[in-house]
Amino acid sequence: MTKDSVRAATGTVSPAITRLSRLATLDPAASAALAEAMSRPQLFRPRRDLMVEGRDIAGPQLILSGWAARVRILLDGRRQFLSFLLPGDVIGLYLHPRPIAPTTVISLTEVSTCTPPSMGVSDVLDEAYAVAHALDEAYLLSQIARLGRMNAMERIGDLMLELHERLAMSDLTNGRSYELPITQETLADALGLTAVHVNRMLQAARRAGDLIWSSRSMTIPDPKQLAGKVGRVPVKVGGRPADDRP
Repeated sequence: MTKDSVRAATGTVSPAITRLSRLATLDPAASAALAEAMSRPQLFRPRRDLMVEGRDIAGPQLILSGWAARVRILLDGRRQFLSFLLPGDVIGLYLHPRPIAPTTVISLTEVSTCTPPSMGVSDVLDEAYAVAHALDEAYLLSQIARLGRMNAMERIGDLMLELHERLAMSDLTNGRSYELPITQETLADALGLTAVHVNRMLQAARRAGDLIWSSRSMTIPDPKQLAGKVGRVPVKVGGRPADDRP
């Protein structure tokens, strides 16, 4: 389905719908179901729990806007961010009854969500959910590789490329730049580094011409060159890189 037809069915093309339409070709029934779901958004202020580890999941949520994250908090207060959650991501969608949240999910910025159309309402939405789940697994595996084997500079470069790749799927990039509304401390907690080390690596990346982080915005001057340095292979959707335009 083209953007014009999605706009005709929903009245707008939100980042979430843009991403879902790139995971599967939305038909009028799917677009209508999404429009109905999006008419009842739920808002979360920053640093609010969307889900809590070990508790029942009330229902799935589709992120419409803002940034959230899966986080594991240790007894002494240390945090490990396991993944960032962006517009178009679906969380808490499980096939078994009474699912339990495996991690806490918190809002990093103001976040808007809605309850997505149920499984079975639309075959193409079911396909989009399935592809989204596969991508979610791929990004979590990338995080394991970052934490397990990459050095500090590789971790930062790989994650910045991944975020650009993911945000491009929702049309939330501006060429080689995108909004990065997180702190260096949050980035450190995602990459298993100290904030001081992250700051040093970002300065080194700027000097090398690899990354430019300023005013809550990240710019990657040459994504292909950086990908070559860190060994990143873009995650693919339907045989093409996830950030390719249909």
